[in-house]
Amino acid sequence: MALTTHIPIWKQITAAAHLFAVISPILAYGNIANAQYVPLDQEFGIENHTDNLHERFISSRRSAIPDIISPFQTPPKALVILDETPTPWEAPKLGWRRGITATVFWVGESATERNPTPNYASSWDPNWQQNFGGVDHPAKRNGYHPAGFTPKLNPFYIALPYNDITPSGAHQPEASKIIPWFWRSYRGNWASVCKGRWVAIHYRGKICYAQWEDCGPFTTDDWQYVFKGHSPRPNPNGNAGIDVSPAVRDFLGIRSGYRVAWKFIENQEVPNGPWIH
Repeated sequence: MALTTHIPIWKQITAAAHLFAVISPILAYGNIANAQYVPLDQEFGIENHTDNLHERFISSRRSAIPDIISPFQTPPKALVILDETPTPWEAPKLGWRRGITATVFWVGESATERNPTPNYASSWDPNWQQNFGGVDHPAKRNGYHPAGFTPKLNPFYIALPYNDITPSGAHQPEASKIIPWFWRSYRGNWASVCKGRWVAIHYRGKICYAQWEDCGPFTTDDWQYVFKGHSPRPNPNGNAGIDVSPAVRDFLGIRSGYRVAWKFIENQEVPNGPWIH
């Protein structure tokens, strides 16, 4: 009669654990020849195990250093290419136009020898006088406002000799190339990207702020002066390059023929003042 030996369950579990410890490296490396003995403290000790992995990684990197630029396989420094052409949404700063002769004009001004075009309408508003609320008479004033009525539009306005809109309503062919903020302000045909643009006008330490509301004096296509900083084209008014409203005149204390400096500015650069309508 054969004798049956009873093996306690805890011994069976221990034997299975030892067997798994021996088989695991074999399975991990694929065959008996590549099997390695892994000490228990390394197999079950997380700290020792991670240290071992880190050391193996560093060793492999050291051996690869001669073949790569970076031991951590990082690419070399990127080459930065500066594009001198700004994006359509980043308008470059346009500096001061200095020594520019200014002349005074106003909403509702009648045609004269020195002002051949009446100002009942503007280049961008066929009903300028009506929308303003009346004639902005330079000799009849109530502070910076015309006497007799409160203007419906900003009394601080100017004219520059460029019109971005053609008679057909489209934009001038050069407009998108010469106007720095063109694409940022573009709203389709018949909508000027220049109308309402803020400018700063300087005279002897005082700066006035006004909006571009008409085109002139005399010409409407002098973009080389308005946007590129060239001198204004010759004209009968002392080569004037900017028309200013009576309110601008009074704030700066100037008359027609005085020389001023001006530049374009962004809306957020306009400080509080009488020009905030």
